[in-house]
Amino acid sequence: MKLTVLGASGGVGRQLVTHALADGHEVTAALRSPEKLTERHERLTVVRTDPLDAASVKTVVDGSDSVLSGIGQAGRHDPLRPASTSARAVVEAMTATGVRRLLVVSAGPLNRTGAGQPFLSHRVFGPLLWAVLKEVYTDLTRMEAVLRDSGLDWTAVRPPRLLDTPGEGRYRHAVEAGPAGSVIARADVARAMLDLVTDPRTYGHAVGVSR
Repeated sequence: MKLTVLGASGGVGRQLVTHALADGHEVTAALRSPEKLTERHERLTVVRTDPLDAASVKTVVDGSDSVLSGIGQAGRHDPLRPASTSARAVVEAMTATGVRRLLVVSAGPLNRTGAGQPFLSHRVFGPLLWAVLKEVYTDLTRMEAVLRDSGLDWTAVRPPRLLDTPGEGRYRHAVEAGPAGSVIARADVARAMLDLVTDPRTYGHAVGVSR
């Protein structure tokens, strides 16, 4: 497939690029600072892109089979609200170019129902995380709302705490539930996102993923 990766220099974004190339896809890596992505490959195109601007995003998603975004806040107090702002930009760009499939990284604590989660994760750690990271999760909530109203074939992947450890190449996932575990490697989040690209059962849904 032809894939566009937004936020390609981030923790999950880099893994998306690496795994997609290993799978044999053609990849357009879109990022503000192309010099931050040192990977080179004959099927990789690196493009300077403002992910918060629809016109800029339109140039890199046009002709893609799917768009995958690893964009999130740089810290607890990011005034740009990058998750929701980039979601609006990419939805506008994809609608204009006719590209339908979109996958984004969200977060496990957005599962407010607790479906598929252990008691401690839902009742204890979830509220604590919301208290500390309220701005981050509020931005992700806005992002998911943008996706629900988009009319696109979107999936929001909701992992728990992310690790910079080597991926295990396996993961658990549940539609509109979970994550069942408390951690997952960024590499395995990327693996899950790429696996779900062609899974229509996840269209229009949040999916919990974990180790």
